[in-house]
Amino acid sequence: MTAPLARRTPSRLPFDLPPLGIGTAPLGGLFEEVTEQDAAATLRAAAEAGIRYFDTAPRYGHGQAEERLGRLLEPAGVTGPVISTKTGWLLRPRADGSGTDVVTDWTERGIRESLESSLERLGRDAVDILYLHDADDYADEVRDTAYTAVRRLRDEGLVKAIGFGMNHSAPLAAYVAGYEVDVVLIAGRFSLLDHDARDTLLPLCAKTGTAVVVGGVFNTGLLADPSDDAMFNYRPVPAEALARARRCQALCDEFGVPLPAAAVQFPYLHPAVTSVVVGCRSAAEVAANAEAARTPVPDELWRRLADEGFVPRELVAG
Repeated sequence: MTAPLARRTPSRLPFDLPPLGIGTAPLGGLFEEVTEQDAAATLRAAAEAGIRYFDTAPRYGHGQAEERLGRLLEPAGVTGPVISTKTGWLLRPRADGSGTDVVTDWTERGIRESLESSLERLGRDAVDILYLHDADDYADEVRDTAYTAVRRLRDEGLVKAIGFGMNHSAPLAAYVAGYEVDVVLIAGRFSLLDHDARDTLLPLCAKTGTAVVVGGVFNTGLLADPSDDAMFNYRPVPAEALARARRCQALCDEFGVPLPAAAVQFPYLHPAVTSVVVGCRSAAEVAANAEAARTPVPDELWRRLADEGFVPRELVAG
């Protein structure tokens, strides 16, 4: 890992969070199905690359991602895994037996039931991090029941750390300001193409000692491969975003650095960022992302990217 991790801001986390993790939404079938064989190969590749952090959620494939971690992590050879999962949403069997529905439940009973179900799927007695998931529009419920519930679960030792995970910086910053938060997960809002977390969330987390995990560094694929059919924030890429991604790629090419390497390492330029999670659906993707994380990125490239607005100027030396 070439980014300046030595200058991390001290955080409230009671353990060291690995700098690179795997997001398991693809193992739950995000965008396309992943076979059991490919899921097992993905986790074996993670073990071979020394990756130990896995982020999951009940909503990823209606429990499939958690179930696969529970079945496949140990056979894959992953030792000492760090696992984060999420709560606030429950899986409810349909009356006709055709599957499950996802429903919100921010009550203490619902929060506890969600975690208990996750632990059963994961085959674990506890998890390292429990995030309140996509609580953007549920401030009243968080205040009245949900935050107290996750604190109690932490006090009971069922989770080591608590926080919030979502795709929008402003509500996440409001929660950090209003509650004692160990860690937050922000997806897609601190990337080479999107600096939304820069002015509010990240400075606040640095001040409060809240660890920051950044997901969505490829903005749903565009920064991994800026092609005409790429996705950008879960939608077909607009022409302007595609042009910016290709310009970013051209700058990286001048220095012989693959665009994914700059995309994966960019969040570490901010001292509040503790870890980056990248979604992987195959062994090849794990290997590629691990290589991206350790590819040297020269300071001069960061400066060139800053000159054209892809990197905040204050994060670049010189």
